[in-house]
Amino acid sequence: MSDRLNRIYTRSGDKGTTGLADGRRVEKYHPRIEALGDIDELNSSLGLLVADLVPGDPLLTFLPALQHDLFDLGGELAMVDTQYWVIDDTAISQLEQQLDELNADLPALREFILPGGNRPSALCQQSRSLCRRAERRLVELAQIESVNPHALGYINRLSDLLFVCARVLARRDGGQEVYWQARNRR
Repeated sequence: MSDRLNRIYTRSGDKGTTGLADGRRVEKYHPRIEALGDIDELNSSLGLLVADLVPGDPLLTFLPALQHDLFDLGGELAMVDTQYWVIDDTAISQLEQQLDELNADLPALREFILPGGNRPSALCQQSRSLCRRAERRLVELAQIESVNPHALGYINRLSDLLFVCARVLARRDGGQEVYWQARNRR
């Protein structure tokens, strides 16, 4: 494998633009770059969650793969090429299958849940909220440029999966979810 980067800094972005894979330069606040940044932030947040889990944790059977999917999605956004769409129906189906498996063991949800319960659950909820922001950015980008429609479905389903994972994590080791209580009920 050849070196991908032999120098980390290029100075090409010093004037507020950045390059896309097709060679085009856009402002660093362009909706495509904002979406890329939110996907990257979500991936970093998931990395923190993965690092916080103990070896052998059942969630580690799929969470690291989600990070690779997010990197693929970032690649799609950087390529600006409809021929380079990687996220497909299969990726969405895999999320749905994982969602169904995890959710089957949880009690019905009767209250709103606050982020918390324990550190891994709170980290997972943080990733979920970052996922929702990334979804909003992708939808915004799709209003002005071509975006893989499967990517929109994937990121929507991913936020659902992260919510369910947070519920699973909150119940670990005898823990429990933190339910929202309206001000007049506290």
